[in-house]
Formats: sequence, structure tokens, C-alpha cells
Amino acid sequence: MSWELWLARDIVCDNPLPWQKTLTQLTPGRVAQAMGGILALISTPASPPKPQGLSPGWKTGQSRQRRIRYPIVKKSTAKPPKQPQKSS
Repeated sequence: MSWELWLARDIVCDNPLPWQKTLTQLTPGRVAQAMGGILALISTPASPPKPQGLSPGWKTGQSRQRRIRYPIVKKSTAKPPKQPQKSS
């Protein structure tokens, strides 16, 4: 962030608050105060939001098919290996 503020120092104009002095060399904090104007000028790269409301749904007369149901596959628990019986 500090690099962006340092690079933007030349393109922002000083807009001090009433209790601040005007500066010729802007500090990163003063540049951060003026970044709102730059961001408003640049605008946003995001696309506009989609309209809200009900979706169009199925077209009238379009046939619908049921989902294909597949059988459920259940895994059994692992059985312990058989122990060989000892002969006496």
C-alpha cells in the first residue's frame, strides 16, 4: 500500500483538513486522504449488479424429464483378518 501512495503522490491534490497546514511534499497519510477522489475518478473494475427478481423459469411447452436415479452404493466395514488356529 505504501508504494501505491508514494506513486500517487504526484497526481493527487492537497486537500487538508481545517486544522492541517498545506504541504508541498505530501506524506503517505495525506495522499491516503486524497485517494477517495482518485478512486471516484477511476471508477470500479467490477461489473454492475444483476437485476433482482424472479427467474424466468421453464419455458411454456418445454418437456421436463425426471432425474436419473442411481442405486446407492454402501461400503461395508472392514473385517479383521482371520487368525490361523493353533493346533495343539
